[in-house]
Amino acid sequence: MASSSSSSSSEALLLITGATGKVGRHFLEAALKDPKLKGFHFRALCHQRALPASPDRVEVVQGSIADPDIVSKAMRGVTHVIHLATCKETPELVMDVTVKGLFWLLEEARKSAGFRQFILVGGDACVGHFHYPHEGPVTEEQEYAPYPGCYALSKVLEEVMLAQYYRPYDLNGCCLRAPWIMEKDDFRYQLSFGEDVFGAPVWADYVDGETARAYAARQTVPVMLDPDGCPVRRNFVHVEDLVSALITAIDHPRARQQLFHIAMDEPVHYGELARYLRETRGLPSVEIATAFHSTWLDNRKARHLLGWKPRVDMARMADLAFDYRRAEDDPRWVYYPG
Repeated sequence: MASSSSSSSSEALLLITGATGKVGRHFLEAALKDPKLKGFHFRALCHQRALPASPDRVEVVQGSIADPDIVSKAMRGVTHVIHLATCKETPELVMDVTVKGLFWLLEEARKSAGFRQFILVGGDACVGHFHYPHEGPVTEEQEYAPYPGCYALSKVLEEVMLAQYYRPYDLNGCCLRAPWIMEKDDFRYQLSFGEDVFGAPVWADYVDGETARAYAARQTVPVMLDPDGCPVRRNFVHVEDLVSALITAIDHPRARQQLFHIAMDEPVHYGELARYLRETRGLPSVEIATAFHSTWLDNRKARHLLGWKPRVDMARMADLAFDYRRAEDDPRWVYYPG
């Protein structure tokens, strides 16, 4: 089994699963422009959606990673994998797509003499993110603690399966564990009391219908409180920062068989966010008592070993989202709830 090699990047063929998703689209656009990857060619594995166009250096394979024949075709000649394809709370699909799909990819990778690196984007759902209390910062050594449901379980199984290919096959793998990934105006709509809310909590469920409509009309900002009545701190990462981490990790010698937290330097403090939006945009806020807890994903390992650091903090995240104006051909469409 070949590990990170000294082969020229001109020989590199990188497969992106989930290429039409939020991260895949941004990664492909950035990778095609990055001087580090000038010699790379790319293969996009697409399932339910297609790339709007196939630029130079990009080819497309259509099909599901749950199909071993499709995976075998997609992996032919591949030297690197960026694995982004996943499955949310869909029990009838999650094992075939998330678990079997990753297994087929890893099997093809470990059998290939020319394979160089497998990068998985994991999720903080595997450590429960805000569902459970944490006494200190959450590091990469935190034990797995998925919250109820099949999605969080699948994120645990992904990370464990990748790591189990390291010792027996000497696979050069890397997992970038990310919290909730934001792009465009996502961050704005995760604060909405309206039906357009993105992700959880669904703020309208915490108040009566008339109050929710009034809050939505005034763009009232919810201040999520934990069971002790303190504002919750919640982890996010902007898609641009995750993409920069992915590009940094490609062929990085210190990424070999490592797990990294890729998150903002500090989680978003809902009280501070409400103050910022009041001061900069005049938006009102309201405290909402919840059963959720603060967490702080510690990103120091990625900063130290990879030399990566995020550029988007809470203020910039808010400004990017609230300043974003959608074009007529860019409707807000949520393929999964966040």
